[in-house]
Amino acid sequence: MTRAAVLGAGSWGTAFAQVLVDAGNDTMLWARRPELAAAITATHRNPDYLPDIELPPTLRATPDPEEALRGAEIVVVAVPSQTARDNLVALADVLPRDAILVSLMKGVELGTTKRMSEVICEVADRPSDKVAVITGPNLAKEIAARQPAAAVVACTDLAVAEMVQRACNAGYFRPYTNHDVLGCELGGAVKNVIALAVGMAAGLGFGDNAQASLITRGLAEMSRLGVALGADPLTFSGLAGVGDLVATCMSPLSRNRTFGENLGRGMAISDVIAITRQTAEGVKSCRAILDLARKHDVSVPITEHVAMVVHDGMTVQEMLTSLLSRDPKHERDDDV
Repeated sequence: MTRAAVLGAGSWGTAFAQVLVDAGNDTMLWARRPELAAAITATHRNPDYLPDIELPPTLRATPDPEEALRGAEIVVVAVPSQTARDNLVALADVLPRDAILVSLMKGVELGTTKRMSEVICEVADRPSDKVAVITGPNLAKEIAARQPAAAVVACTDLAVAEMVQRACNAGYFRPYTNHDVLGCELGGAVKNVIALAVGMAAGLGFGDNAQASLITRGLAEMSRLGVALGADPLTFSGLAGVGDLVATCMSPLSRNRTFGENLGRGMAISDVIAITRQTAEGVKSCRAILDLARKHDVSVPITEHVAMVVHDGMTVQEMLTSLLSRDPKHERDDDV
């Protein structure tokens, strides 16, 4: 039996902790707030994020990071991407040196444009072959309900990826391995931004044609950036690319799509933030992804326009009008 710790008791962290328990691991969940940890342990439910899901009775939660991490062979990081560095700095002294670190986070860090695995390697002082990434079409509520889902476990060391794969193979949760950490992480980050755009279109009342067009061009944008940075282009046709993109752009469970829909309906950014209980990662990551693309001279028009809506005051209608009025291109042009 593998000893695992999950850092972060939001919906995805909690759902993945359940996956680890169901796969036969001794799992401890770290919740920052003592009252939430106590509720999870006592009632086998997460009242804040997954109130309707009965969690495994053997899943324990604690507000004490040292208790959560003691003896852990696998440490899963499931905090919001823009708080990852601060959280890891605070926990660095109690992270087990020999543990495999696993990122569930999907974002690019503001300021540094680092991917989450890079942040983990830097702050925790670990080589890249000891850090894995889990990504794919993984809507937390469906997984917590034990509905079938697949995911990708990516690591530069495939033996490490296979170890993590075995640890989270829970029957209803089917993990595949991949060596392309860069591509898998970029797919997971960029799809959140595209989902914001798709949600905006839906909020304006536009139908499936408009939404499918944004998804498809978003996939081209994701692939173009990834390949420029050295990713395997095949990654974007898999679970970490098109799989995660479709789920996040089309599901009403998607925070980013829902955030975009509310903007499309005319709500102010501040009002949407106020009613959004959990982090819509694309809202902050869009600017970091745009900075990353500009560093490598890659055209990412959807990301650029989403950033202008979220951060620079452009209206949703102006965004879509601007995207549609761009000069016609060949479908495979780099500047699309």
